[in-house]
Amino acid sequence: MAAPSMVYLMFHELELPGRALCSPESGYVRYVVGESAFRSQISWLKDSGWTGMNVSQALAGPRENAVAITFDDGAETDLIAAAPLLKAAGFEATFYITVGFLGQRGYLSPAQLRELAQMGFEIGCHSMTHPYLSDLDSQGLHREIVEARQELEQILGAPVKHFACPGGRYDRRAREIARQAGYASVATSWPHANSASVDHLELGRVVVMRDTSLPTFERLCRGQGLWKKQLGVVAYQSAKRLLGNRRYDQLRALLLGRSSPQ
Repeated sequence: MAAPSMVYLMFHELELPGRALCSPESGYVRYVVGESAFRSQISWLKDSGWTGMNVSQALAGPRENAVAITFDDGAETDLIAAAPLLKAAGFEATFYITVGFLGQRGYLSPAQLRELAQMGFEIGCHSMTHPYLSDLDSQGLHREIVEARQELEQILGAPVKHFACPGGRYDRRAREIARQAGYASVATSWPHANSASVDHLELGRVVVMRDTSLPTFERLCRGQGLWKKQLGVVAYQSAKRLLGNRRYDQLRALLLGRSSPQ
């Protein structure tokens, strides 16, 4: 009998009618979920008897009919759109914050971040400036992993236990610095469910995309078909190794185009 496992969902900014997104770039927009779609997803979880947990709760042990809910970057919609829907459903979540984005257009201010934390939501670190960790030297890794956490803790007046890798890109050096810094977990973008025996410094997460339909979302929550996503990740990781992060991103931007969201 297979060990129980649980999916950790990854969201980014939510789109609200009439509200500009943090970025119009196609590579960014594809990760933006409409508020109405998110509402439907949370309603399905609640109505189906599922539980939404934060990372600390999920690490205590996988549960049936439960998912961990995480958000990356720290968009203002974390507070004004996601948090009320999660609260109404009785769900928890972890919000991974990019410290350098705080106060920028479309992102949380430090005061709003404290408000989000005061609502009872867990706050994690998503680096200082959102670089690819595998491109950095030791000093850069320390700033993005350690100093970013220290600044977050000063803003919040509370410990920050969890880290998420920007773009899902990291290496052994980043992992070791996070371990030495005392993080309880490091989240990646590798799309697998996490069992009780998973390495807490290499947690898998499953991204929810702009085009993720509700039936697809239901399958993702159940961990169904993740092998297909894993094949896709292997393919683009191979491309990144061949081209390098910068050239890969340039090629992706060219292929996706630079159109604004419709």
